[in-house]
Amino acid sequence: MSSCMDCFRVILPSIKRVPVLVSVPHCGTSFPPELVEQYDAAAISQPDDTDWFVDRLYDFAPSLGITMITAVQSRWVIDLNRDPDGKPLYSDGRIITGLCPVTDFTGKPLYKDARLTVADHEVARRRLTYYKPYHDQLAQILAELKSMFGKVLLWDCHSIRQYVQTIYRDKFPDLILGDVDGAAASPDIIATAFNTLRQSDYSVTHNFPFKGGYITRAYGKPLENQQALQLEMAKINYMDDKETTYDVVRAGKMRMVLQRTLS
Repeated sequence: MSSCMDCFRVILPSIKRVPVLVSVPHCGTSFPPELVEQYDAAAISQPDDTDWFVDRLYDFAPSLGITMITAVQSRWVIDLNRDPDGKPLYSDGRIITGLCPVTDFTGKPLYKDARLTVADHEVARRRLTYYKPYHDQLAQILAELKSMFGKVLLWDCHSIRQYVQTIYRDKFPDLILGDVDGAAASPDIIATAFNTLRQSDYSVTHNFPFKGGYITRAYGKPLENQQALQLEMAKINYMDDKETTYDVVRAGKMRMVLQRTLS
């Protein structure tokens, strides 16, 4: 089932539902027709900050009873994992692209006019048109699952190039589990996820160098039986060496770890 094709897609479970929602907010590659002309054509032909194929990587989830929500629009239109008021997520000097980015992670301009800033009224329009529907739907699914089961887990899925030196000097770990330093999920859920991820050949870190974006921070309410975890991963683990195409063998190995963890 698809819904609100301009904002998100919802994929319902193929077996009996379980109280888990998988969210993929950065897999979108679309640019609205009214905005396309403003962007640098070369940049948007291959939007590099996309979490490429993460929706495909997790497409086993409905067969486990898990509901999925995935983004349609590029994060360069509006970033669904940023604070809606534009508050920064980190204050350690790394480059943080904004709610409506004007540069990529390396500082390269995204628009034809490199001096462009996205005006407040345009940010507000995009927030209403593209950001709000995704978050409304996410909140609605979480509420439905929680009313059915009395508890719910949101698993927020991300990927990043092995090296992004404007964010982190070294090579990223293979897998980075984020729970906002324990604020977004209960200790037993965190321990289960972390320990299962570690039972693999991948390097795994916890809350470093990412601890969870806006989605994890906003929806993780363990005292209300609503858990949220973010999993960031290096793209090399499921893509080719250039991190441009999906690698079926690498992805297959990663999918086994993800399936085991979500199970």
